[in-house]
Amino acid sequence: MNIALLSHDKKKELMVRFCIAYKPILAKHSLCATGTTGKLVHEATGLDIVKFLSGAQGGAQQISSRIAYNEIDLVLFFCDPLTPRAHEPDATSILRLCDVHNIPIATNVATAEVLVQGLGRGDLDWRDIVNPKKAIR
Repeated sequence: MNIALLSHDKKKELMVRFCIAYKPILAKHSLCATGTTGKLVHEATGLDIVKFLSGAQGGAQQISSRIAYNEIDLVLFFCDPLTPRAHEPDATSILRLCDVHNIPIATNVATAEVLVQGLGRGDLDWRDIVNPKKAIR
């Protein structure tokens, strides 16, 4: 599966700790991330991650475009709901695109754990159910 990792500034450390905890599962999948998040996760875990620009500089838009082209299967986007951001429309776009394309998205660690644990058990292959064409790669 292709998994996108994004996190707001105040949630980057949480994303790093999450990826350390779930490294054995995440290592079996293709990962991409916005620039700073990807750099921090890679440095802490050694996971192979395709890094885009930082979120505010267009990385969130790059990931949005991959979602729109059905190149992302799961999104882990740890949001900070209490800090206003100038690039808030980018976050809204990712959420909307995930809904449009039936892509599971976790915006907090509790939901991310449910999704990644399901992924690890092998019972999270919804692609054949919601989008049969996507399952054929």
